[in-house]
Amino acid sequence: MKTKTPAIPYIIWTSLFVIVPLILVFGFAFRDSEGNITMDNFAEVMLYIPVIMRSITLASLATIICLALAYPISFFISRKSKSVQHMLIMFVMLPMWMNFLLRTYAWMSILENNGLLNRLLIFLSLKPVSLINTQWAVLIGMVYNYLPFMILPLYSVMAKIRKDTIEASEDLGANSLTVFTKIIFPLSLPGMAAGITMVFVAAVSTFVISRMLGGGANVLIGDLIELQFLGISYNPYLGSAISLVLIVISLCAISLTKQIDSDDVDEMLL
Repeated sequence: MKTKTPAIPYIIWTSLFVIVPLILVFGFAFRDSEGNITMDNFAEVMLYIPVIMRSITLASLATIICLALAYPISFFISRKSKSVQHMLIMFVMLPMWMNFLLRTYAWMSILENNGLLNRLLIFLSLKPVSLINTQWAVLIGMVYNYLPFMILPLYSVMAKIRKDTIEASEDLGANSLTVFTKIIFPLSLPGMAAGITMVFVAAVSTFVISRMLGGGANVLIGDLIELQFLGISYNPYLGSAISLVLIVISLCAISLTKQIDSDDVDEMLL
């Protein structure tokens, strides 16, 4: 089959920045510094199982919280008029126009011991809290930075749910709970699957948030990879092996969310 001309730039881009890096990662992961084929890199990865589990746990919690927050927000936006929807979606996307590092720096100013949060608590005669350099700070940073990635796919799906469909079900005697479980929730599953994938994959691979908000005591898998390639313990072979583990984790998350397809929606509607 002949390749269409407009697809050629995409093929070149994908080859240079996706396929070639993956080949290099695979090549380094199964070699040692002398070029010999080895599995020792993956044996060394086992030493970092606690870090990997911490990354998965925090990413899962961030995904659950983002879903709990984004679902009612997305439904609320989708039920408004088109002009109001566009304005509210702009407010959701507005923080994303700011640099990721600047947004994270802002949370450092908020959560530090003498930051805005503790000043507010002291002003309200409440006990200050110590959040900076903890897993809670990392979790807050994940939720804040990745919440729009949950809202947008949910909103795009919910906006397509016709109002007359909901009104018809109510006219037929369905209460609010039945409308949600039989109409809204099944039809929103594809957006939910896309949002879960986007948030989890981004959260489990982050290293900026954990480094800036979590301190050195809350290293995640992204930090490990960065240290192997850019840190003083330069070891691209181990870094590539850890990267492959991260790829496998991401693919598992994607395969799980892929189970939610149109057939599942049809089955729930029936």
